[in-house]
Amino acid sequence: MIEVKKLTFSYGKDKEALHGLDFTVEEGEIFGFLGPNGSGKSTTQKLLTGILKGHGGQARLFGKDIGEVHNQEFFQKIGVLFEFPYLYANLSAVDNLKYFSSFYPENQLRDAEELLEKLEFKRDFLKKPVASYSKGMRQRVSMARALLGNPKLLFLDEPTSGLDPSGAVLFRKIIEDERQKGTTVFLTTHNMQDADLLCDRVAFISGGNIVALDTPKHLKEQNSSRSIAVSYLYQGKREEKSLKFPELETGISFPHDEILSIHSGEPTLEDVFIRYTGRGLAG
Repeated sequence: MIEVKKLTFSYGKDKEALHGLDFTVEEGEIFGFLGPNGSGKSTTQKLLTGILKGHGGQARLFGKDIGEVHNQEFFQKIGVLFEFPYLYANLSAVDNLKYFSSFYPENQLRDAEELLEKLEFKRDFLKKPVASYSKGMRQRVSMARALLGNPKLLFLDEPTSGLDPSGAVLFRKIIEDERQKGTTVFLTTHNMQDADLLCDRVAFISGGNIVALDTPKHLKEQNSSRSIAVSYLYQGKREEKSLKFPELETGISFPHDEILSIHSGEPTLEDVFIRYTGRGLAG
């Protein structure tokens, strides 16, 4: 679905933002593209979606070079959720979606109000102007806009930004539903929980370079301390001991009266990211 080889981009002399990226995104995959501010992730997405021009190297979408693919047919195949909602503030949710629906063939469209209902948008705000909406409500309309044309390829930039925990859970379910239909998802985010729960594979980008690319599970396993922490009671005192995996083959051999908890030493995905880049996602 997406093939990128030696992709470079510069904003001017001595301002190279991308230093030769290589990655592929398979059809039906949720692919996470993770990096701190200024790492090059937004630049990459803008190149793939046609917002930026003038790249070096090669990038192909739907089997065609992006230099020739960015036409009306291409834009009717994709959906884009921008980090900052792109909506007309003086129009209502319904009127915004009616306007954007004019860009797609009628037989391709989803029902706007059904989408908003699925996204748990408040019905009493359907015809009120976007200017009166909270950030979370605007995010719901923006997601409806991205899904309106039944896209084959979905670009999502910080999809759960501005949402409360229940809203974030809902959005993750909707993204997973899209994947189950065969939609390919290119996800850029600061939210490691979203990446860990949703993505088949993730790429870590830092300073315009991809520094790691694998499944979240493999990245965590490869960077694990391969140990567990055991909390237990012995002779009325609470104790804790760290055991390496080989020690577990003989069972828990130290004296104890009661095991209280066992925790693996597996790092979080954000821990792994910091190990590869030296920076947190918000850095």
